Amino acid sequence: MYSLAPVAAAMDLVSSALAALTALLTPAVPAAAAGLSVVLLTVGVRLLLVPVGVSQVRAEKVRARIAPELARIGSQHRDDPQKMVSEQRRVYAEAGSSPFAGCLPALVQLPVVLALYGVFIGAAGGDEPLLSHTFGGVELGASLGPLSQGLAPEPVFAVLIALLALVAWAQRRYVMLPTVRANAATAVEGQPQIPGFLTYMPYATAVIAAFVPLAAGLYLLVSTAWALGERLVLRRVLPD
Repeated sequence: MYSLAPVAAAMDLVSSALAALTALLTPAVPAAAAGLSVVLLTVGVRLLLVPVGVSQVRAEKVRARIAPELARIGSQHRDDPQKMVSEQRRVYAEAGSSPFAGCLPALVQLPVVLALYGVFIGAAGGDEPLLSHTFGGVELGASLGPLSQGLAPEPVFAVLIALLALVAWAQRRYVMLPTVRANAATAVEGQPQIPGFLTYMPYATAVIAAFVPLAAGLYLLVSTAWALGERLVLRRVLPD
């Protein structure tokens, strides 16, 4: 995957940006310059992807608005799947949306996320200078697994994982659970529902952070925290 030309080119661009940010920050914060460059670059990318988040929340609000009508159609035409799909498409079209409106924008950010993550796990190949820098006394290329073999875990990993778990808790409570409840409230009898255990998926980031390099863990923390805040703010400011 990381050998594909577009992804490799994007990783080169990310590496250059990180090197420039690190050089810029080193005079002010020499011990944390590389780590802060990861944070700033992640924030910069998330800012560029705000329109994607806006599209996703708008699609979410459209689905919530037309959910009762979709449920009525599902109940009315449950014995005629073709008619049911046709009517549901009509409702989406009248609302100016589609069933895939929230999914397509997410695909736009996939190459960017792959490039960022590829650099942070050292997939660019060769010696990645960024990963030899330290943050919190630990190399950005180090992971908790090797450090914990016969050694006490570094505090920076404990703080990182704790913060990721806190963000995951907030995602589950304020994003995942309300979505599951809303889907259940408008569901048609017999329609499959989102299993409750899937609401715990955000905690996967805290688990992943224990096995990936510190740079990737910082990226996960900043990106997931931003995504949570962005979703909550957009839900409030965008009209229903």
